[in-house]
Amino acid sequence: MSNKLVLQTDFGLVDGAVAAMYGVAYGVDEDLSVHDLTHEIPPYDIFAASYRLYQTTKYWPVGTVFVSVVDPGVGSDRRSIAVETTDGHFIITPDNGTLTHLDRYVGIRRAVQIDEVTSALPGSQESHTFHGRDVYAYNGARLASGQIKLEDLGKPLAIGELVRLPLGNVTTTAEQISGTIDILDIRFGSLWTNISSAAARAAGIAAGDQVQVTIRNNGKLRYQNQIPFTRTFAAVSEGEPLVYVNSLLNLGVAINQDSFSKLYHIGTGVDWQITFKKID
Repeated sequence: MSNKLVLQTDFGLVDGAVAAMYGVAYGVDEDLSVHDLTHEIPPYDIFAASYRLYQTTKYWPVGTVFVSVVDPGVGSDRRSIAVETTDGHFIITPDNGTLTHLDRYVGIRRAVQIDEVTSALPGSQESHTFHGRDVYAYNGARLASGQIKLEDLGKPLAIGELVRLPLGNVTTTAEQISGTIDILDIRFGSLWTNISSAAARAAGIAAGDQVQVTIRNNGKLRYQNQIPFTRTFAAVSEGEPLVYVNSLLNLGVAINQDSFSKLYHIGTGVDWQITFKKID
């Protein structure tokens, strides 16, 4: 293990929930290195939690343990799980789809179902609404500190049994490439698609091109315009749109120094389809 524990939640920082998770972790091992991925996942947004794990885990050392708690089903019969990815990271989370992106784009090597009774914070058995503290942070700290191994947390779980959310597909024709808007570069309102820059190049679309961008929501046209595909935001004037390659090497759509999503009321998810067509 790397002795590093990274926390992600939809709790925000307006109360003591995250601090309580920190306290539990340090109670397990004062020498742990505890970090935040984010605590600003939109409430109950499991898809966003899944994407942010995919966006982040690969850049942390092998053996890092991630705890992700976006858990609208807390206390129900949904499972608590711990997994190891094929690139050697560990995630402890509810089995509600939070691992969808990692499963598709990285791979899950093994999984276990956590026993929420025998593997819970001592003295917490009567609490059923804060598994983020009592099950996930507690066991994440135990795992990160090397006090236990993954298999000590519960019974093996077939990877095929993990809950997965629907993801959009990328399709290519002789004239264009289409996909979905997975998420926003949230602070700046840029659109992040599921279309890789490599797939775009294979479709004949690359930086320097002028492209027609078409966005539909459930098939209904919401936006269409010809936009330059640039390497930087500064390549267009302030307030002008651009297509670019984001930090995950996927196509993005933005407005220089403004929010594309707010200006055009564009959302995210598999119902939001986006198409790029090179203009000759």
